Amino acid sequence: MRTLLALAWRSLRNRPLTTVLTIAAVALSLTLLLGVEQARRGMRESFTGTIRGTDLIVGARGGTTQLLLGSVFGIGSPTGRVPWPVYQRYASHPAIRWTVPLVIGDSHRGFRVLGTTAAIFEHWRFRSTGRLTFAQGRAMRGDAEVVLGSEVAAQLGYAIGATVVVGHGLNAVAGLGDHEAHPFTVVGILARTFTPLDRALFVTLDGIEAMHEPEGGEAHAGEAHADEAHDERADSATAIADAHVHDADTARAAPPLMPGAPAPPVMPGASPPPTMPGAPPAPAMRFTDEPRALSAFLVGTRTRYETLLLQREINQDRAEPLTAVVPGVTLAELWRTLGTIEGGLRLVGVLTVVIGLLGMLVALYSSLEARRREMAVLRAIGARPATIVALLVFESGVVTLVGCLAGLVLVVGGFALAQPLIEASTGVHLPLRWPGATEWGYVAATLVAGLLIGLVPAWRAYRASLADGLSPRL
Repeated sequence: MRTLLALAWRSLRNRPLTTVLTIAAVALSLTLLLGVEQARRGMRESFTGTIRGTDLIVGARGGTTQLLLGSVFGIGSPTGRVPWPVYQRYASHPAIRWTVPLVIGDSHRGFRVLGTTAAIFEHWRFRSTGRLTFAQGRAMRGDAEVVLGSEVAAQLGYAIGATVVVGHGLNAVAGLGDHEAHPFTVVGILARTFTPLDRALFVTLDGIEAMHEPEGGEAHAGEAHADEAHDERADSATAIADAHVHDADTARAAPPLMPGAPAPPVMPGASPPPTMPGAPPAPAMRFTDEPRALSAFLVGTRTRYETLLLQREINQDRAEPLTAVVPGVTLAELWRTLGTIEGGLRLVGVLTVVIGLLGMLVALYSSLEARRREMAVLRAIGARPATIVALLVFESGVVTLVGCLAGLVLVVGGFALAQPLIEASTGVHLPLRWPGATEWGYVAATLVAGLLIGLVPAWRAYRASLADGLSPRL
């Protein structure tokens, strides 16, 4: 066998151009197949590892996928709101160990703003053991402080102490609907996580409330939707009119109002009604970190068994329609919906390998005509027909083996060189790893296919060597 291998290698060296091109075709095709598999595994781990350590995500009644995408990936908008008293009721549940409230609804130059608490930096986990750490600064504390994700700081050029003005809405345009009356100061920048948190800004729940307060100081909680603001101003005007009607002095000076009649209009520019003597001063604006409603909240339970019981309890809550999802389960279901794309990429890689092997078959088969005299000489010096077959099979095997080794080197080296560029351009973390069982299975299948393909020209050479003898017809 050693003699046959040495003879096969020398035969290949006598045809350097054809051999190199065939090896390159096999190597590049296998590189594509292994590269697709490595990228698929890396993307799946990066996707499913976006959030770890969180047992439940709770939001308003709606689709589980939409709740997950909106709260974790920042895709889409919340389907509804969770009233603050409902959140407080579940935050004190005996099965719950910790909670992280989330308010979503504003953005800054294309990056979403999360209203939350400092607990998110303590409890959010990603991939296996990843934790949120600060590259600079600290967590936000006051209602005018903001923490930036790494990508926000890098793309917008912000540093500690910079001023940030948040816009209203998830697709806010700079200068339109900005909350300029309540700017934020950057106090912290997170280290790179390669998760959607890199593209987020974090403010306190106080900051969300203060940001949406009208400039006149009129109390306004929640997200300050236009219809809610209109209703509150109407209620305030009605209350003032009722106070004027029931006040004795004002009632003698003003004509009585018919029951159900609207309050008299206030002329533009008119001063507000005077404060009655002895009336207490208006209370100062205070925020208690209690918004009117949340977009969602994260939950960590005491045990896995309590997670399932709590999920069922929340989903069956009759007082408030809620949806609770297990992030890991929902992420796996979402990834399975992308299985068609995943299978398509794998099919492209397999077809490329098949094309490379067919190219090797063509190269070996076409070289037989020039090697018919060589085969006849081998037969003349005592080589049996089986030896001729084995020689060509070994040649195809050597070409395939060298091509597979070159493909492995290209995959590992290519990912090592391209990883920083891929992460910087796409934000997807592709961990460097040695090929796993699936990749080695592809390599073994390619080797076997290469050996089987060598049987085709070997059979042709066997038939030709018997017919040609020492005087081949050239």
